[in-house]
Amino acid sequence: MNRRDLGLLVLRVGTGAVLAAHGTQKLLGWFGGGGVEGTAQAMEAMGFHPPRESAVAAGLGEAGGGVLLALGLATPAAGAAAAGAMAGAVAVHAPAGFFAQGGGYEYPAFLGFTAAAIGVTGAGRYSLDHATGHVLDRPWVVAAAFLGTAVAAAAVVGRRAQARAAAAAGGEEPGDDH
Repeated sequence: MNRRDLGLLVLRVGTGAVLAAHGTQKLLGWFGGGGVEGTAQAMEAMGFHPPRESAVAAGLGEAGGGVLLALGLATPAAGAAAAGAMAGAVAVHAPAGFFAQGGGYEYPAFLGFTAAAIGVTGAGRYSLDHATGHVLDRPWVVAAAFLGTAVAAAAVVGRRAQARAAAAAGGEEPGDDH
């Protein structure tokens, strides 16, 4: 048994399960989550627009990316999707500083970096990528997935920052655009 591949399996399943649980909170309301409607309201309050689409995208990035990471299937795309979702969470928590106990971005940053590292490294021998001959885990997939996610995350986070700045300049709270 290869220790590196076993370690990747444990890391993938643990990280993927945590991400999937958070994503199902957003999408399905499981584990005390708000489901799409509750998450959309929270997204609007946080300055993400359009809120419903933002909620679905965050939930899919976390749940879908998490499940795929755990399975070791399409690992580069899974890692990139989860890392992109966590970039949005980091942007929300950044004003509170680094540490999680103060509401900071420590936890989503850790999940994002871990998902990205798995996506870049690959799933290892004990994975569906390995079983399928790495058809969805090619070098070009790694580059395309992470480039696409970086562009999308930068656009979403930038748009949120602009909306928050505009609301602050107008004396409004984010989400007061009804």
